[in-house]
Amino acid sequence: MSNFDPFEEFGDIDGTVERLNDTDSRVRQLAVIDLGATGWPEVLPHLLAAIDDPSEAVRLQVALAFAEFDSKEAARGLVKLVTDNDEPVAKAAADGLAEIKDPTAAELIRPLLEHKSTFVRAAALRGLRELRSPASLAPALAAMRDQNPDVRAQAIGVVAYLKLEETLPSLIAATLDLDAGVRTVAISALSFSSQPAAAAAVAAALGDDSWRVRAVAADSLGQLGQAAVIHVLTAALEDEYWQVQLRCLNALGKLKAHAAVPAISELLRSEIAAVRKEAAAALGEIAAPASRDALMNHSGDADPDVRKTVRWALARLG
Repeated sequence: MSNFDPFEEFGDIDGTVERLNDTDSRVRQLAVIDLGATGWPEVLPHLLAAIDDPSEAVRLQVALAFAEFDSKEAARGLVKLVTDNDEPVAKAAADGLAEIKDPTAAELIRPLLEHKSTFVRAAALRGLRELRSPASLAPALAAMRDQNPDVRAQAIGVVAYLKLEETLPSLIAATLDLDAGVRTVAISALSFSSQPAAAAAVAAALGDDSWRVRAVAADSLGQLGQAAVIHVLTAALEDEYWQVQLRCLNALGKLKAHAAVPAISELLRSEIAAVRKEAAAALGEIAAPASRDALMNHSGDADPDVRKTVRWALARLG
């Protein structure tokens, strides 16, 4: 068995811990940095003891140090620091919670959902999202009714990551939220489901007032992979925002939408080079012989990226 001392390369650990009590906050801050740099769980109790340091700079460094540890003990420290009155400290702790992967940390994070601060509630939901704890489902569904849109959006993330068909009605309802950001997250979340109801809700979002929502809806329809939505995506190629047109073209290419070839070919004439390029790419993905003439007519496009994509598409046609 090896006699390797994991702390040897970091010097005197006892001395470092002692520096946490120094009257100079800069000394304490460096001590925290040194302890965090070890990466060893044995230093976590000492970092936990530094949570109440009077210096904001020290507490910030403690939060950053905890973020390097993926454990329930690290989550314990971050849960306390996310309620810190100093904004940089709280934000660093929130970012750290989002990185924790230890599923046992969920039980420490869930009580934060009752906190009066919308920032803390949103941070807690960020932390719960990738832990995918079934016990977080009920509180996350409740948080989808929170008055704050950021909290509602983060709650949708928790529910969506669980990928449970039983949550479909709640996610569909969220696509009608008054806040465009929440609607965007809900529409994206529905891409996990193969149910026609999910595709119908996302397709309806192509008529949303926000072009960003419409763009995300087009993306999600491409991921859902249901041929029934090809006609609505084709109609959306006439959207007034070229960003939406791009997403629709990409989705139609993924769906191998032969019926959309004439409409896609029309966009080879777009004034926006990015749209022409995406139209050529979509035609290449579909690889329908009927698109050959349209592609040949634009093989001399003024934009080099478009010309390159047209050549690729023609090669796909053989």
